[in-house]
Amino acid sequence: MNKPFEENLDKLRSRLIRMGSLVEEQVEFALRTLNEGNVALAKIVADRDDKVDKLDLKIDNQCQRIFALNQPVASDLRLLLSAMKINNELERIGDMAVSIANIVLSNPNAVELGAKLNIERLSSSVHVLLKSSVDSFINNDPELAAHIIPSDTTVKNNAQELQVRLVKIMKSSTDFVEDGTQLLMVIHFLNHIADHATNIAENVIFLVRAKLVRHGTVNEEGIDLIDILNEEGADNDEADADNANDAP
Repeated sequence: MNKPFEENLDKLRSRLIRMGSLVEEQVEFALRTLNEGNVALAKIVADRDDKVDKLDLKIDNQCQRIFALNQPVASDLRLLLSAMKINNELERIGDMAVSIANIVLSNPNAVELGAKLNIERLSSSVHVLLKSSVDSFINNDPELAAHIIPSDTTVKNNAQELQVRLVKIMKSSTDFVEDGTQLLMVIHFLNHIADHATNIAENVIFLVRAKLVRHGTVNEEGIDLIDILNEEGADNDEADADNANDAP
């Protein structure tokens, strides 16, 4: 591997880590806004969205340049493919953080209604899931990624429960309809942040172990993800070495 190529890959990874940290903080601030009604944090989230978008474009352009100027193989090719997917997931998560912050800014009563429903329980589990998925990428930790994938189901169940309770409240009094509708959107965004975080974890497994885990199908079939990683890790490392040796 030539030195400029290595440097470009290192720079790409550094940018993606920075993107992950930035988006994670955006979500943290948005959720604190939701749980505390902190208007100042909501404005910070909205103001920094442009920073997320610019970094997203830099990462995307860099991936395209590396593809155009090099012929990556094995683990390097997986890094590029995973980087593009993870970057896209992070950008969409960032957009949802801004949407949550804007809802709180325009409908401050939604904070009080969310407190009645204990929405902090859902927001906390979503934040933990996102943080863990970002950490699994930063640390090249497919075991952590595999551990957190089932958490998405827990988030979905919690979100559905909140939606049912919120609809009942809205039906009980028209006074809650406007704010309740906005809060339903918040729950929707939280649910999808968890989905995107799970997708990041799946891409970490692909990156490190060359194992495709999509849409939770592996786990739903009763197969232990950790066992799969342990069994196939050594084989994949050998395959990468063979591919690298065969490369022109």
